[in-house]
Amino acid sequence: MLMAKKSKTSVQVLIIGGGFGGVRTALQLAKNPENHITLISDKEDFQYYPTLYSSATGHSHLESWAPLGEIFADHTNVDVFIDTIDSIDAVTKSVRGISGTSYSYNTLVVAVGVVTTYFGIPGLETFTYGIKSESEIRKLKQRLFIDIAEKNKLDRNYIVIGAGPTGTELAAALGTYIRRLCKHYGVKSHGVKIHLIEAAPRVLPRSSEMTSRVVENRLRKLGVRVETSKKVEEANAQELIVSGRPIESHTVIWTSGVANNPLFSKHPSIFTLDPRGKVTVDQYFMAHKDIYVIGDNAATPYAGLAQTAIHNADLLAANLIRLAQGKPAKAYKPRLPVSAVPVGSNWAVIEWRFIRIYGFIGGMIRRAADLIGYKDILPLGTSLGAWRAARVYENDYFTPTVKTKKPRR
Repeated sequence: MLMAKKSKTSVQVLIIGGGFGGVRTALQLAKNPENHITLISDKEDFQYYPTLYSSATGHSHLESWAPLGEIFADHTNVDVFIDTIDSIDAVTKSVRGISGTSYSYNTLVVAVGVVTTYFGIPGLETFTYGIKSESEIRKLKQRLFIDIAEKNKLDRNYIVIGAGPTGTELAAALGTYIRRLCKHYGVKSHGVKIHLIEAAPRVLPRSSEMTSRVVENRLRKLGVRVETSKKVEEANAQELIVSGRPIESHTVIWTSGVANNPLFSKHPSIFTLDPRGKVTVDQYFMAHKDIYVIGDNAATPYAGLAQTAIHNADLLAANLIRLAQGKPAKAYKPRLPVSAVPVGSNWAVIEWRFIRIYGFIGGMIRRAADLIGYKDILPLGTSLGAWRAARVYENDYFTPTVKTKKPRR
C-alpha cells in the first residue's frame, strides 16, 4: 500500500481526479512545501475542455492538453500516479485502483468528473463520435480524412447532436474545418451540410432567450441548419432517425448527455446522491467523514463549469489549511460564472447576470478568459504556449493514421 508522508504540522491530502478541481486543489496546497499531496488521475494529461471543439476542428492539441508532470514539475511535494480508482474504503481510509494498487489517505478529495451517457437511445454509443477526449477527437478526424482524403467526397450530412455550449461551438466551427480540408485535398466543398439537433425549443437552452435568438441567427449565417424541438430516436451506420425522419449520415457527433461518475453510485454507504446523481455535500464540500467532493460531481449550484470547479478548489484548499491550523472552515458561497461561448471565428457571446455582449468584442473577451483559465492551472510559459496554440492549425492532422492521397495541384 502506498502511504502518504506523515507530518504533525502539514496537510496530508489524497486527490482523485486530474481535471480543473483536482489539479487546482493540489496546486493551491502545494504552495506550502510542508504540505504533501498525492494526486491520482486516469490520464497523463490535464484536459482544458473549453477548447476541445477547437482541437477537434484542426487547431493545435497544445491548446487542450498539458502533461500533469509538466504542471507539477516544480512541486516536489506532489506525487502524481496514473491509475483509475474503482473502490473506496472509508473504514480503512484507503482507495484502490484498477492497477491493484492501494492508496491510503488522511483526507480524501474526489473530483473525477462526469461520463458520457446516451440515455438508452439505440445505436448512439456505437455509431456516433464524440469530442470529450483526445481519442474521441482522433476517431472523428480519421472519419473526415477517410471521406475527404481517400474517397474524395463529402458525407451527405454532418450532424451535431446537442445545442449546449459544446455542440454550438462545434457546429459553428465544423463547416470551416471541413472546407479547409477540402481545399487541402482538392475536393469540392460547396455541398457541406452541417446540422445542429436539439431536443429543447432553442439553442443554448440555459442562456437567456435573447442570447438563444442571437446565436441561432449567427449559426444560420454560418450555414448551420438548426433544428430545435427534435428528438433523436435511433442511429445506425448510415443514418440518424430524428423525430421519425431519417437523415442520411455516417458522421454524427454526440455532444449532449453526461452523468456523474459511476464511482459514487458504487459506494452508497459513503455517498448520498440527489435525483440527478450528483453527490450531496455540506457547506464545506464534505460528503463523508474526511471525504470531500467538488466540481462536476457535487450537488452544488453551477456545477459542471470550469470556473465553478476552480472556485470550489480554492475554497476547499484554504479550508483544509485553516483546519490544520485549528481555525474554523468557511462556508461555500456559490458564485455565478460568466458564460462565454464562441460561435465561429472571432465571434462569441458573453453573458453574466444582465450583461450580454455579442460579436467581435465577445470573441476578444473569450480569448482573454482562456488565458486566465490556462494561468489558473498551468505554469506561465505553458499557459502562454497553450493560449497561442489556439491560432495554430496542426499540419500533422492532415496526415493521420490512415493512408491519404497527396493534395492536388
